[in-house]
Amino acid sequence: MSAILRERLGAVARLRSPAGSPPPKPASLAVRLVRLYAGLLMFGASLGLMVRARLGLSPWDVLNQGVARQLGVQFGWIVIGVGALVLLLWIPLRQRPGFGTISNIVLVGLAVNWTLDLIHAPAGLPARAAFLAGGVLLNACATALYIGARLGPGPRDGLMTGLAARGYSIGVVRTCIELAVLGIGFALGGTVGVGTLVYAAAIGPLVHLLLPRLTVDQQNEQPANHLEDR
Repeated sequence: MSAILRERLGAVARLRSPAGSPPPKPASLAVRLVRLYAGLLMFGASLGLMVRARLGLSPWDVLNQGVARQLGVQFGWIVIGVGALVLLLWIPLRQRPGFGTISNIVLVGLAVNWTLDLIHAPAGLPARAAFLAGGVLLNACATALYIGARLGPGPRDGLMTGLAARGYSIGVVRTCIELAVLGIGFALGGTVGVGTLVYAAAIGPLVHLLLPRLTVDQQNEQPANHLEDR
């Protein structure tokens, strides 16, 4: 896990433990794995809901959808493929994926495909708006769960924090990368719309609200070296 992400999660832990309170009981690895996999499955399901809403996707998913349409394959397979390609960019940045990073690449894409197979597109605008709102909320919960499990960041998170660790502003890096993938995805036929703006405006505050509540306690716990910080 990157030093930047570790520092942020450490700040979250301090916020959750007021001065004078007894230290919380550290979460077991089993609890962290449950949170990780629940978060990743929920994340994939949230993407499926937003795709079915047909009101616009997040920048990376505009790219995923555009590539999927050009190649004529299921959305989730592209999510897996793009995640794997992004992970290759970690090599020159000397980032080390955790167990959660690899799980992220595979499970999110599979969960998207399962959701799209099970749920059909709603007919009216109110139902589509409900799918969008539910997708964004579920996405925020899922993000807080899998990051809070502390078993490795997602491939895109690691790319951004890896660049930031080399002196670049993480805000500038994220904006530039997401504008680039949004433009490429739109050119390939990905859906850009009000949902893209809603996601961009809402996801940051929602994750900020939920992350302290869903981050596991690790105080006094030995790190699982075979799963993390590799």
